[in-house]
Amino acid sequence: MTLDPGRSLLLVIDVQTRLMPAIQGGEAAVRNARRLTDAAGLMGIPTLFTEQNPQGLGPTVDDLPVPAGRRVHKQFFDACREDGFLDRIPQDAHVIVAGCEAHVCVLQTVLGLLAASRKTWVVCDAVGSRHPDSKDAALGRMDRHGAEIVTTEMVVFEWLQTAEHPHFRQVVALIK
Repeated sequence: MTLDPGRSLLLVIDVQTRLMPAIQGGEAAVRNARRLTDAAGLMGIPTLFTEQNPQGLGPTVDDLPVPAGRRVHKQFFDACREDGFLDRIPQDAHVIVAGCEAHVCVLQTVLGLLAASRKTWVVCDAVGSRHPDSKDAALGRMDRHGAEIVTTEMVVFEWLQTAEHPHFRQVVALIK
């Protein structure tokens, strides 16, 4: 099944100022998350950002502007356990997930989304962990539980659907 841009929601998990310096390949993960948020903005796809214990880990990095009302502060590693979180994600949504850490908050939130019957795609080049082995193990586990593992370009081109999309040139410029 390909992504339906009309049902898509981009979820960016915990890309926070005090966490990102410790993430292996963190710059690439942020760059790809930015490509996704920019493409989503051009195509009218809603975004939602989480911040784990923002008093301790700081806010979302400046490279990822958070639209008003689209930030969720959390203490649970699985955002789905936070009061009202799942109410913000339509039952029929195609949830595209980016963020950190792949083996903690991303993994637990993805498992929570799947348990809540939300179709979920994890963008492997827009997630990160402190250790590559942890990221690899998390991606394998999410895949085994039913999440689709995709890349930034896969998501963007599935959102576009056609070279005749009105924002085709702008969106393709984001990934080149």
